[in-house]
Amino acid sequence: MTLGSPHRAVLGIAGWSGAGKTTLIEGVMPHLRTAGLSVSTIKHTHHGVDLDRPGKDSWRHREAGAQEVLIAGAGRWALLHEEPGLEPDLAALLPRLSPVDLVLVEGFRRYGVPKLEVFRPALGKPPLWPDWPDVAAIASDASVPGCDRPVLDLSRLGEIATWIMSFVQSTIAKP
Repeated sequence: MTLGSPHRAVLGIAGWSGAGKTTLIEGVMPHLRTAGLSVSTIKHTHHGVDLDRPGKDSWRHREAGAQEVLIAGAGRWALLHEEPGLEPDLAALLPRLSPVDLVLVEGFRRYGVPKLEVFRPALGKPPLWPDWPDVAAIASDASVPGCDRPVLDLSRLGEIATWIMSFVQSTIAKP
């Protein structure tokens, strides 16, 4: 557990824009679920978030000044929480999720949670791991010379999922 989270493990998925963070999450999720892990995700965006449409009742509730609007329907619900001008805080968001075995966090890279870096040298951006001690492993489509952490082949999603499951187990084993 990290950041006071009710979850067994929290793992950041970090990397430059276009590296394939979302694609990696999509690819490993079926492996993790088949292995029996309950998994939730948190995605940070630098753009505004709006799940509502102008004119709809829930939009009207928010426009009228509601701090929170919970939209519920068959099989799904969403909570919209207004905090004008404030950037969300990962430590405050984690407890809002129902407890699960693993939370994968895309974005929030400045927070001190262990991370799996998605690194593609073809992007022309430097790797994060040399300067970020919380990067626990790297998933890459090329060799990563001089890397002192596990390097996983980005095309082998099953092996990456196995590494993530080992990470969850090691997190649970810590006192």
